[in-house]
Amino acid sequence: MSLFGLGRNSRTFRPKKTAPIGSKGASLRKHIDATLGSGNLREAVVLPPGEDLSEWLAVNTVDFYNAVNLLYNTLTEFCTPETCPCMSAGPKYEYRWADGVKVKKPIECSAPEYVEYLMEWIECQLDDEEIFPQRLGSPFPRNFIENVRTICKRLFRVYAHMYHSHFQKICTLGEEAHLNTCFKHFLYFCQHFNLIDKKELAPLQELIDSIEW
Repeated sequence: MSLFGLGRNSRTFRPKKTAPIGSKGASLRKHIDATLGSGNLREAVVLPPGEDLSEWLAVNTVDFYNAVNLLYNTLTEFCTPETCPCMSAGPKYEYRWADGVKVKKPIECSAPEYVEYLMEWIECQLDDEEIFPQRLGSPFPRNFIENVRTICKRLFRVYAHMYHSHFQKICTLGEEAHLNTCFKHFLYFCQHFNLIDKKELAPLQELIDSIEW
Protein backbone atom coordinates (compact mmCIF):
# COMPACT_ATOMS: atom_id res chain seq x y z
CA MET A 1 0.00 0.00 0.00
CA SER A 2 1.48 3.34 -1.00
CA LEU A 3 1.59 6.17 1.49
CA PHE A 4 -0.34 8.19 -1.08
CA GLY A 5 -2.72 5.35 -1.87
CA LEU A 6 -6.40 5.05 -1.16
CA GLY A 7 -6.24 3.01 2.02
CA ARG A 8 -7.93 5.71 4.04
CA ASN A 9 -10.83 5.82 6.41
CA SER A 10 -13.15 8.47 4.99
CA ARG A 11 -14.22 9.43 8.49
CA THR A 12 -10.72 10.13 9.73
CA PHE A 13 -9.09 11.41 6.55
CA ARG A 14 -9.27 15.16 5.98
CA PRO A 15 -8.15 17.13 2.93
CA LYS A 16 -4.71 18.68 3.11
CA LYS A 17 -4.62 22.08 4.76
CA THR A 18 -2.87 24.95 2.98
CA ALA A 19 -0.98 28.00 4.16
CA PRO A 20 -3.11 30.95 5.35
CA ILE A 21 -4.50 33.05 2.50
CA GLY A 22 -3.17 36.60 2.21
CA SER A 23 -0.30 36.00 4.62
CA LYS A 24 3.36 35.22 4.12
CA GLY A 25 2.37 31.58 4.20
CA ALA A 26 3.12 30.93 0.53
CA SER A 27 6.65 32.32 0.67
CA LEU A 28 7.37 30.54 3.94
CA ARG A 29 6.02 27.35 2.41
CA LYS A 30 8.53 27.70 -0.45
CA HIS A 31 11.31 28.22 2.06
CA ILE A 32 10.34 25.05 3.91
CA ASP A 33 10.23 23.06 0.68
CA ALA A 34 13.64 24.36 -0.36
CA THR A 35 15.34 23.61 2.96
CA LEU A 36 13.70 20.20 3.30
CA GLY A 37 14.78 19.44 -0.24
CA SER A 38 18.37 20.09 0.78
CA GLY A 39 18.09 17.26 3.31
CA ASN A 40 19.15 19.51 6.19
CA LEU A 41 16.35 19.17 8.72
CA ARG A 42 18.07 21.39 11.26
CA GLU A 43 18.20 24.21 8.74
CA ALA A 44 14.59 23.60 7.81
CA VAL A 45 13.29 24.40 11.31
CA VAL A 46 15.19 27.65 11.89
CA LEU A 47 13.19 30.88 11.67
CA PRO A 48 14.17 32.59 8.38
CA PRO A 49 15.85 35.98 8.87
CA GLY A 50 13.37 38.83 9.10
CA GLU A 51 10.31 36.60 9.36
CA ASP A 52 7.66 36.67 12.05
CA LEU A 53 7.84 33.84 14.60
CA SER A 54 4.07 33.39 14.82
CA GLU A 55 3.76 33.15 11.02
CA TRP A 56 6.54 30.54 11.01
CA LEU A 57 4.90 28.52 13.78
CA ALA A 58 1.53 28.70 12.02
CA VAL A 59 2.77 27.48 8.63
CA ASN A 60 4.75 24.64 10.17
CA THR A 61 1.86 23.62 12.43
CA VAL A 62 -0.31 23.19 9.33
CA ASP A 63 2.44 21.07 7.77
CA PHE A 64 2.77 18.85 10.83
CA TYR A 65 -0.99 18.36 10.97
CA ASN A 66 -0.99 17.32 7.31
CA ALA A 67 1.94 14.94 7.80
CA VAL A 68 0.44 13.14 10.79
CA ASN A 69 -2.97 13.01 9.14
CA LEU A 70 -1.50 11.35 6.06
CA LEU A 71 0.76 8.96 7.97
CA TYR A 72 -1.98 7.78 10.31
CA ASN A 73 -4.41 7.22 7.49
CA THR A 74 -2.16 4.55 6.00
CA LEU A 75 -2.88 2.60 9.20
CA THR A 76 -6.62 2.91 9.64
CA GLU A 77 -7.10 -0.61 8.33
CA PHE A 78 -4.92 -1.89 11.17
CA CYS A 79 -5.60 0.63 13.94
CA THR A 80 -9.17 -0.17 14.95
CA PRO A 81 -11.20 -0.12 18.16
CA GLU A 82 -10.61 -3.88 18.34
CA THR A 83 -6.82 -3.82 17.84
CA CYS A 84 -6.25 -0.59 19.81
CA PRO A 85 -9.06 -0.31 22.39
CA CYS A 86 -7.21 2.46 24.23
CA MET A 87 -4.99 5.26 22.97
CA SER A 88 -1.59 4.27 24.28
CA ALA A 89 2.13 4.43 23.67
CA GLY A 90 3.35 1.16 25.10
CA PRO A 91 2.21 -0.37 28.38
CA LYS A 92 3.15 2.61 30.56
CA TYR A 93 1.40 5.45 28.75
CA GLU A 94 -2.31 5.84 28.08
CA TYR A 95 -3.90 9.00 26.72
CA ARG A 96 -7.42 10.20 27.41
CA TRP A 97 -9.26 12.80 25.41
CA ALA A 98 -10.56 16.17 26.54
CA ASP A 99 -10.75 19.46 24.68
CA GLY A 100 -12.18 21.61 27.47
CA VAL A 101 -15.23 22.50 25.37
CA LYS A 102 -17.09 19.55 23.91
CA VAL A 103 -15.39 17.07 26.22
CA LYS A 104 -14.48 18.75 29.48
CA LYS A 105 -13.64 15.67 31.54
CA PRO A 106 -10.98 13.32 30.09
CA ILE A 107 -12.55 10.20 28.62
CA GLU A 108 -11.12 6.81 27.77
CA CYS A 109 -11.32 6.02 24.09
CA SER A 110 -9.81 3.78 21.46
CA ALA A 111 -6.83 4.97 19.44
CA PRO A 112 -8.85 5.68 16.27
CA GLU A 113 -11.46 7.54 18.30
CA TYR A 114 -8.73 9.63 19.96
CA VAL A 115 -7.16 10.48 16.61
CA GLU A 116 -10.57 11.36 15.17
CA TYR A 117 -11.27 13.69 18.10
CA LEU A 118 -7.79 15.19 17.75
CA MET A 119 -7.88 15.79 14.00
CA GLU A 120 -11.32 17.37 14.24
CA TRP A 121 -10.13 19.58 17.12
CA ILE A 122 -6.96 20.68 15.29
CA GLU A 123 -8.93 21.39 12.13
CA CYS A 124 -11.25 23.64 14.12
CA GLN A 125 -8.23 25.43 15.59
CA LEU A 126 -6.68 25.97 12.15
CA ASP A 127 -9.98 27.22 10.72
CA ASP A 128 -10.58 29.67 13.59
CA GLU A 129 -9.31 33.08 12.46
CA GLU A 130 -9.17 34.20 16.09
CA ILE A 131 -6.46 31.57 16.64
CA PHE A 132 -4.85 31.20 13.20
CA PRO A 133 -5.39 34.52 11.39
CA GLN A 134 -5.93 34.15 7.66
CA ARG A 135 -5.35 37.69 6.44
CA LEU A 136 -2.22 39.78 6.16
CA GLY A 137 -1.75 42.08 9.12
CA SER A 138 -4.24 40.30 11.37
CA PRO A 139 -2.70 39.89 14.83
CA PHE A 140 -2.07 36.54 16.40
CA PRO A 141 -3.62 35.99 19.85
CA ARG A 142 -1.42 36.46 22.90
CA ASN A 143 -1.69 32.79 23.77
CA PHE A 144 -0.85 31.63 20.24
CA ILE A 145 2.33 29.82 21.20
CA GLU A 146 0.48 27.96 23.96
CA ASN A 147 -2.11 26.87 21.40
CA VAL A 148 0.68 25.58 19.15
CA ARG A 149 2.26 23.77 22.09
CA THR A 150 -1.00 21.96 22.82
CA ILE A 151 -1.37 20.93 19.18
CA CYS A 152 2.22 19.65 19.02
CA LYS A 153 1.91 17.77 22.30
CA ARG A 154 -1.13 15.94 20.99
CA LEU A 155 0.38 15.26 17.56
CA PHE A 156 3.36 13.73 19.34
CA ARG A 157 1.00 11.25 20.98
CA VAL A 158 -0.07 10.01 17.54
CA TYR A 159 3.58 9.51 16.60
CA ALA A 160 4.14 7.68 19.89
CA HIS A 161 1.18 5.39 19.22
CA MET A 162 2.29 4.67 15.66
CA TYR A 163 5.81 3.77 16.76
CA HIS A 164 4.75 1.62 19.71
CA SER A 165 1.76 -0.14 18.20
CA HIS A 166 2.22 -0.13 14.44
CA PHE A 167 5.88 0.23 13.53
CA GLN A 168 6.14 -3.37 12.35
CA LYS A 169 3.21 -2.83 9.99
CA ILE A 170 4.74 0.46 8.82
CA CYS A 171 7.92 -1.44 7.95
CA THR A 172 5.87 -4.02 6.06
CA LEU A 173 4.35 -1.19 4.04
CA GLY A 174 7.82 0.16 3.36
CA GLU A 175 7.02 3.54 4.91
CA GLU A 176 9.39 3.55 7.89
CA ALA A 177 11.89 5.93 6.23
CA HIS A 178 9.13 8.46 5.56
CA LEU A 179 7.77 8.12 9.09
CA ASN A 180 11.25 8.59 10.57
CA THR A 181 11.93 11.68 8.46
CA CYS A 182 8.56 13.26 9.34
CA PHE A 183 9.07 12.55 13.02
CA LYS A 184 12.65 13.84 13.01
CA HIS A 185 11.55 17.09 11.33
CA PHE A 186 8.68 17.47 13.82
CA LEU A 187 10.96 16.72 16.77
CA TYR A 188 13.69 19.13 15.64
CA PHE A 189 11.11 21.88 15.28
CA CYS A 190 9.51 21.23 18.66
CA GLN A 191 12.87 21.07 20.39
CA HIS A 192 14.15 24.21 18.65
CA PHE A 193 11.15 26.28 19.75
CA ASN A 194 10.57 24.48 23.07
CA LEU A 195 7.07 23.36 22.12
CA ILE A 196 6.89 20.06 24.03
CA ASP A 197 7.88 19.45 27.66
CA LYS A 198 10.54 16.80 28.12
CA LYS A 199 8.22 14.66 30.26
CA GLU A 200 5.80 14.39 27.32
CA LEU A 201 8.58 12.85 25.21
CA ALA A 202 9.12 9.94 27.63
CA PRO A 203 7.25 7.30 25.57
CA LEU A 204 9.75 7.73 22.72
CA GLN A 205 12.79 8.77 24.75
CA GLU A 206 14.84 5.76 23.65
CA LEU A 207 14.16 6.59 20.00
CA ILE A 208 14.85 10.27 20.58
CA ASP A 209 18.17 9.49 22.29
CA SER A 210 19.22 7.52 19.22
CA ILE A 211 18.64 10.47 16.89
CA GLU A 212 21.79 12.32 15.92
CA TRP A 213 21.51 15.96 16.96
